[in-house]
Order: sequence, then C-alpha cells, then structure tokens
Amino acid sequence: MAFVTSERASGQEGLHITSTYPSMSLICEAPLAESLHDHLSVPVFTDFATSSPSAIHTKTDLVTTFGGDGTILHASSLFSATHSVSPILSFTMGTLGFLGEWKFTDYKRAFREVYMSGAPSERDAILEDRPIIPKPFEENATPVPNSETDWSAIRGKSLGAQRSARILLRNRLKVGIFSSTGERIPLSLSPNSNSSPPNTSIPDIHALNEVLIHRGADPHLTIIDVLVNKRFLTEAVADGMIISTPTGSTAYSLSSGGSIIHPLVSSLLLTPICPRSLSFRPLILPANVEIVLKLSEKNRGRSVEVSVDGMRRHGGLEVGGEVRVTGEEFDRNEEGWRGGVPCIMRGGQSGGDDGWVGGLNGLLKFNYPFGEER
Repeated sequence: MAFVTSERASGQEGLHITSTYPSMSLICEAPLAESLHDHLSVPVFTDFATSSPSAIHTKTDLVTTFGGDGTILHASSLFSATHSVSPILSFTMGTLGFLGEWKFTDYKRAFREVYMSGAPSERDAILEDRPIIPKPFEENATPVPNSETDWSAIRGKSLGAQRSARILLRNRLKVGIFSSTGERIPLSLSPNSNSSPPNTSIPDIHALNEVLIHRGADPHLTIIDVLVNKRFLTEAVADGMIISTPTGSTAYSLSSGGSIIHPLVSSLLLTPICPRSLSFRPLILPANVEIVLKLSEKNRGRSVEVSVDGMRRHGGLEVGGEVRVTGEEFDRNEEGWRGGVPCIMRGGQSGGDDGWVGGLNGLLKFNYPFGEER
C-alpha cells in the first residue's frame, strides 16, 4: 500500500491499518514515512526517491491520498510511465476536492470496504457493455478467480450486495512529443520552471487531467496547427491549447470555456485558451482519435511551454515540433485489465446518484442562481 498525502494527514490512519490489517505493509513518500515512524511500531517503507516511476506499480496494491485534487494528480503521476495503475482511495482534505471521494472521518469504513469486500471491478461491465449485477451476500465467501481484480482478491468476508463502494475507471491521455524532423523527444518533466530536469526521461507518459501548450512569458499569441487523425483541422491563434480527459474537463479547460464531460464518457476535449477568433469553440472528440498540436513556422516566438498535469516539460516545444495525444487504450492480458486510473468511489447515494451530479451542484455551484441562497 502506498500513501501519497498532504502534510495535514496524521498517523492515526496508518495505526488503524497496521493494527486492523496486519498483513498489509505501508510504502510512503519520505516526508510522511519519517513522521509515521513516530506513531507506528511496525516498519514503514519508502523508496519513491530511489525507485524509477515504472517500478512503483509492481510494489503497490492500493494508493491512498490525503489532500486535494492536486494530491490525486500527484499520485497518478507516479504511474504515468506504466499501463497498470493501482486503485486510488482518496480522502478530501483540500479546498475544493472535486475528485476527492471520501471524507477523512470515514477512513475506517473506507478501508474496511476495500479490504473485506473483494470489490469487483466495473471495468469488465463497462468495456463489454453489460450491466453490473451485484453478488448475493455470502458469509466467508471465497473470491471467484478472474471475476475480480488482483488488488481485491484478498482473503476475507465478502460483503456482496451489502457493499456500496465501487470502482470508477478514469481515462488517461497518452502524450508524445516529436521534433520538427519527426524524432521522438523524451519527456523530461519538472514541477516548475526553476526545477532542474530529472535524471530519467521516458518516451511517452500518461496524463489524468490534460496536456497544455501555452505561450508562457512570450507576449505574442501562439500559432498552432491542429490536426485530427492526420487531417488538418485549423490554425489556432490563441494563448494556447488544452487537450483534456473527461476528468480534466472540470479543471483548466473549464476555466477556458470548455464543456463539462461525465468521467464515463470516453472522449477527448480540445479547448483553446483565449483564442483570437470568437468562433473558435471547444470540440469533443472520440477517445481513439489522434490529435496533433504543431507549433507553426508562423509563430513569432521560437518555442512555447508544454505542461502535462501541471508538470512543465523542461525545454518546451520548438517551432515545427509536435505534441501527439490520443486516449489511452484498454486491453487485457494474463494479469487482467490494463489502462485508466481506477478510483474507489463511495456508494449509497439516494436516487442512484453516482456523486458526480452532487459535485456539480455542491462544489462547482452549477447554474447557481444570482441573489439566492440554497
């Protein structure tokens, strides 16, 4: 289990896990590991500083985050180089918390449902276009092989129909950067412009929210050629362009006038940032298309900034360079389903609400009337 958390998290959740589920081990990032050592009598492991990102997914069965939406993005970024992502159990402790699903006070219930339920994944039902049929309640039931994901095949009592938690599979983007000669450029990311590039670079990475091209400090508008499935769509003259997932549709894209998309709608959202033309509107495209953003030779600056889930690419994008984006593919092998970010969601909302509608109304104040209080 890996904890990816804000500084506001305490050691009580770690103490609960190690005492209630002694077969579990904790893997933490270094700052949290140091603080947990003061609260726990069992070893707390940390290797995020020494292991490559591609190795983390082989050592974790569950990722738990304590913080805001940015903490969830950080947790997802740890698996950006891999196709398989451990399920994420998120506790909201941030300002908005649109992605955070559980309240911190519910951590005992959340871990119990994850550990004891043998929670079946909704991946099969979604990808095979069939309804999800809950299993009947069985005392001390044994998980059925191949009917559950690897992370949920843990010995214990199956809660069956009494289980309310479920898994939402969030789509990701597959992002590649190419030079003007068509050569693939390794994606070296740094959290801000003052950071030095990391020691490791990877050809392609995956993004949970969005990939962004922006003019940065250049005072001139960027000129970007937009291609869809290798066919020219338009020449964008704007501050920049955003390609986002349905999950990212409520982030920067929304602030730029983009549409809000339900996370179960497999799609890509193309949104201009402050375009010169008022007729340039956001587009929603199928997730299996390839969108290419090419920095035009007409661009007055020689490079623009590229960010992936808030992480700025060291070196930017030169004139003639391309950012190629497509939706991540889902596939199945001997180990199970690969692709996407499985997020553990609360259940039990009235009227069959999946929580998304409630988030629009309660957090984003969707169509909130002026001069009225609710």
